[in-house]
Amino acid sequence: MSEHITYTRAIPLRHDVDVFVAGGGPAGVAAALTAARQGRSVFLAEAHTCFGGMGTAAMVPVFMTFSDGVNFLAAGIGREVLAALTAAKGAHSPLPANAIPAELLKRVYDRLLVAAGVQFSFQTTVLDVVATAGHLEQAVCWGKSGLFAVRARMFIDGTGDGDLAAWAGAPFEKGDADGNLMPGTLCSLWADVDVAAWRAAGVNVQELLYKAFKDGHFTVNDPHHPGMWPVGRHVTGGNIGHAFGLDSTDERSLTRHFVEARARLPEFESFYRSYVPGFANLELVGSGALMGVRESRRILGDYVLNVEDFRTRAVFADEIGRYCYPVDIHPSRPDPEHYARFEKEFRETLRYEPGESYGIPYRVLTPRGLDNLLVAGRCVSTDRAIQGSLRVMPGCYITGQAAGMAAALAVEGKTDSRGFPVRNLLLRLQESGAFLPNLG
Repeated sequence: MSEHITYTRAIPLRHDVDVFVAGGGPAGVAAALTAARQGRSVFLAEAHTCFGGMGTAAMVPVFMTFSDGVNFLAAGIGREVLAALTAAKGAHSPLPANAIPAELLKRVYDRLLVAAGVQFSFQTTVLDVVATAGHLEQAVCWGKSGLFAVRARMFIDGTGDGDLAAWAGAPFEKGDADGNLMPGTLCSLWADVDVAAWRAAGVNVQELLYKAFKDGHFTVNDPHHPGMWPVGRHVTGGNIGHAFGLDSTDERSLTRHFVEARARLPEFESFYRSYVPGFANLELVGSGALMGVRESRRILGDYVLNVEDFRTRAVFADEIGRYCYPVDIHPSRPDPEHYARFEKEFRETLRYEPGESYGIPYRVLTPRGLDNLLVAGRCVSTDRAIQGSLRVMPGCYITGQAAGMAAALAVEGKTDSRGFPVRNLLLRLQESGAFLPNLG
């Protein structure tokens, strides 16, 4: 149907703050913490029941790398979160350092944001933005109490999908040249796993997966199987199965893929019970309340970080951090040819040696045509290849921290996102713990 209606109503202005942050994933959390610690008033709207996004509500079981093997790249907020989570696991935890017990991480985020004095509310959805000539004035939100508006001097888009930026008119790209997007994954939590037996068996799950394909075990023979990780003494987190064709900017697509992904989880339960040692008594505990989304909008900014920057280990004068994770673009359909291409790229051609990394310029956080909005997280201004590297949680801490500091500086100087000396931003980031080895 192409029919439209016009709907007008007055809504209360509930918050008037220095910085508004949309989304409380790792990027939004880092941005809010950083701005608040610089003495700015901050309101953060989070659509779900907790902070953390992919690592909590979506049940992604592990962090990707914080370090290049020599240097801790996601320093500052990223280091602080990891240290707090490690402490919460306990001194004698058997879990890997990068494992994410979601309930522990939720409480870590809660404590950090409360201590920093950030105003926030959960189950609060950002619906729209009021903008004039590239300048944002208010964000329109919805909670159980109804609609309300937030006025801010600076806005930060930490939605992952770049919702706020797109609604404000920023240009963006999605997917490859044909519009294909990386598939999502409905991550899951599994109990009654004999982790010791699994580790002792030393089996190649990928080989067992191919045997299951030959046995006709799966509805979809998807060769890309990231796998299971221990997140408790007898509990594993599954990053298993792909939602091919998912578009996370369309609720109809999300709905269809949630239903399909939940329907396919018993196949993985049966596979692990039957084929993989240590999983004979495996039981599904739950699936993510959020879909694990890898790719949607890439907001176009003053600079588009690109694959050549990865290849050349680029250094930038306005570098707000460095990162090193390989280019990790999950194939958009489940066939061996696409998977083999992924394996070569991820394992060999677009992967670094220890100590190597690429720079992230401040200009990837500043959307074209907008003067008081910054983007952070997986929607920053990159080509598709670098998005496949920078999208992971430690990368989001880096860009979120920089966005929060830039917003604080803009408010402090009564200017916009481009109105202060970038060197001031870099020095302030360095003071807060960011890894900036090229700052002279």
